[in-house]
Amino acid sequence: MAEAAETRVVTGEGGAGNAGAGTRVRLPLLDVLRGVAILGTLMSNVWLFAGPGAEWGALSGNAATSAGADSSTLAGAMETLFRSLANGKFLSMLTILFGVGLAIQFRSAAQRGQPWPGRYKWRALFLFTEGAVHFALVFAWDVLMGYAVVALLVAWLLTRSARAQRVTWIAMGTLHLAAMTLLTTAPLFASGGATGGPDTDTDAVTLYAEGGYAEQVAFRLSHAVVLRMEPVLSFALLVFLFLLGVRLFRAGAFQNDAAGRRIRRRLAGWGLGVGLPLTTLAVLGGPGFFLLERYVTAPVLAVGYLGLIGMVMDRIRHPGPLTSALTSVGRTALSCYVLQNVLAMLACYGIGLGLASRWADSGPWWVMGLWAVICLVLVTGASLWLRRFEHGPLESVQKRLLRR
Repeated sequence: MAEAAETRVVTGEGGAGNAGAGTRVRLPLLDVLRGVAILGTLMSNVWLFAGPGAEWGALSGNAATSAGADSSTLAGAMETLFRSLANGKFLSMLTILFGVGLAIQFRSAAQRGQPWPGRYKWRALFLFTEGAVHFALVFAWDVLMGYAVVALLVAWLLTRSARAQRVTWIAMGTLHLAAMTLLTTAPLFASGGATGGPDTDTDAVTLYAEGGYAEQVAFRLSHAVVLRMEPVLSFALLVFLFLLGVRLFRAGAFQNDAAGRRIRRRLAGWGLGVGLPLTTLAVLGGPGFFLLERYVTAPVLAVGYLGLIGMVMDRIRHPGPLTSALTSVGRTALSCYVLQNVLAMLACYGIGLGLASRWADSGPWWVMGLWAVICLVLVTGASLWLRRFEHGPLESVQKRLLRR
């Protein structure tokens, strides 16, 4: 998300001593895709905030998965649909788009004759620091720290040969698929869960419902090893998706031309055609297939989402309010990502409105409603902000700190 504002490509001749050469051409589709991905990640994360024990409860099984709702009722069916359409899909989309942003910056540096990774190392360090603060103060399932580490690796890979990048891409995909299959089928994993002691789950429920803010921060820090397991578990997938984003950008998948439209149609066809059936099977398989749903079928469906949204955008001749709103969120992606988690925290935890505890037995409708309300706040706030400022608040801080 450090690259959220970097959706422009430098065209023309560039070189050492010619940093101003070329023309910056914006790729509008990327802003829309980022906006959708940011709002989509909240479709998954909102259930973490709303479940018993919040962030820890998800690891302990207190927060139901896509397959955990009672689909025999209308509310249960809608919850299952809501969760299964979002779980891991938009996170995968966001990861792919981060790889696209990295490819854009690499090409821009090359055309300007600038060293690589050069100053990008400081961008990654800023993102890691930002993620660490976000983890401690707001949300334990932060993605920024993992992105920063993977971004450094992929930034280095971009200086290697095309063959080295391709071999790494295939190897990481294969390794991830094998690991998820093994973890899903291993009896010990299927019967066990992440716990921090016999009283930790109960304590966590009480903490997030009634505890103070300082206590919650201390809990996240003291359980950081367990709470930070997702980026470790999905490290190979992150590298794979980053490199996929690089490959898609270089292939012209986001360009507004015939070749780009053709690629987007293929992405939609293959991604949806394969991803939807696989996701359905994983959801029907029950909670035991959670890893396959979130980390295997989700990336496939995310590719389909990318293609489908691109096809819809190809048919829009005159952007309307929805397109403008999504673009605004996409241009302020980092700020919106952090803000949506802050708003969800204040709405659900006892330090704020305490809705997770007060409405625990009210069914899923209020959770879906909360997502819609936060989305409305984000699109409205981002649109109003960009009327006066060029970049989002956190994006502006980043640019000032990294400015020479």
